[in-house]
Amino acid sequence: MSDPSPGQIDLQAILAKIRRDTQESDKFIAEQRKLIAEAAKLERDRAFLPWSVAATLLGAGAALFAAGAGFIKLIGG
Repeated sequence: MSDPSPGQIDLQAILAKIRRDTQESDKFIAEQRKLIAEAAKLERDRAFLPWSVAATLLGAGAALFAAGAGFIKLIGG
């Protein structure tokens, strides 16, 4: 294909630029969606943190109670 004359529009160059811009835009949108999903996960984790701590403390309390009861039984109380 010959070079366009000074008064002609280079359609191939314009189409190539549009394709590059579209690819960059799609890449940016995908990155934003990934960040939004990550932020939503962090928000869920933050919302459930108090319940997780409470469950852990209940489990630790039950284990300590069981250990105390076993110790009492062992020494014959």
